[in-house]
Amino acid sequence: MITDVRPLIEVNQQAISLLYKELGVVDAVRFLKQFTQGFGNYTQEREVIFADKSLDDIVDEIKKRRKTEQ
Repeated sequence: MITDVRPLIEVNQQAISLLYKELGVVDAVRFLKQFTQGFGNYTQEREVIFADKSLDDIVDEIKKRRKTEQ
């Protein structure tokens, strides 16, 4: 069995179009974001961000933010 191999860009465009059609734009984007690597080094950034904070400090900040968002 011989099949024509299409360029990957065409396959990607069709796949994205089908995802948008079946899932809607928002859910399709959420799905696709699972497969991106992102950037930066979260471990190093986390060490800098939380260097002078205890676990209790972090929990208190989370609770404060949740209250202000409601």
